[in-house]
Amino acid sequence: MLDVITIGDALIAMNPSTTGPLRFVHSFEKKVGGAELNVIIGCARLGLKAGWISRLGNDEFGRFALNFVRGEGIDTSQVQFVDGCPTSVYFKEIFEDGRTNSYYYRQQSPTSSMTPQDIDADYLKQARILHISGVFPAVCESNYEVLLHTVKLAKANGLTVTFDPNIRLKLWSAEKARQKLLALMPFLDVVLTGEEEAQILVGTSEPDEVFQAFQSLGIDHIVLKQGERGAIASRHNQVMHSPAAAVSKVVDTVGAGDGFAAGYLYGLLHQWNLRDCLQLANAVGALVVGVSGDNEGLPYMDEVKVFLGQKVVVDR
Repeated sequence: MLDVITIGDALIAMNPSTTGPLRFVHSFEKKVGGAELNVIIGCARLGLKAGWISRLGNDEFGRFALNFVRGEGIDTSQVQFVDGCPTSVYFKEIFEDGRTNSYYYRQQSPTSSMTPQDIDADYLKQARILHISGVFPAVCESNYEVLLHTVKLAKANGLTVTFDPNIRLKLWSAEKARQKLLALMPFLDVVLTGEEEAQILVGTSEPDEVFQAFQSLGIDHIVLKQGERGAIASRHNQVMHSPAAAVSKVVDTVGAGDGFAAGYLYGLLHQWNLRDCLQLANAVGALVVGVSGDNEGLPYMDEVKVFLGQKVVVDR
């Protein structure tokens, strides 16, 4: 049995050796990244049993990515190599204050070879949660049909479907993202959205209005991430705010939202209340921003305990 499954692209992340505009950077370090992949890595490090559905280029970058994911203890039985589609790559630009820009080279992604028939219903039945994001369907048109089929299968087999909009305007327009992602709402159970994404999807970032808008779409469990102000969640008409965990220095903000999601999914799977779910999610997100890299800062549970002074709810 698995706790969490996700479906998504993987990228080779080229991290700059120095900060500043890329035109002045002369060397990079090769890493592995990808929004959905970061979440599932975060889940595995927290101790959850995790699985990943994807396709990789049949090349050295693809082998590097698969070996890395396997090393995190993630089930990769639903990952295949594809000929003729190079593994996607992106270059990261990092500034002194932690701000980042990303430059993607993911045309003809290996995941574009997937079809709805590639999704194994028996594999989904093994899990309790299917976590998806708005990145996978933005990569190419066919990915959306694969994702829609996957969430329908998940719901038909009793999985909880969690969703992070993760809207990347470099991949599609706000209008297209809104149209496509809102069509997924009938199949979702939990939405974890940032303020800017909420503005795109439902036209507001005001918490009460965001909650009402998603509730009108049939979703009762909503989390609104507010960056340095923490996060606020609503479920069964209960609303809970949790402040962001204090960090001494922000090094790299990439992956913070993915870490937040992993922490929240852990609490959700353990049937925690909103306060405890948010506390863990904020702690994981805070630990991520203190380390350079897409997923290098995703913590193990013992690191979270130390960060929270051994007062974390996981001790109960």
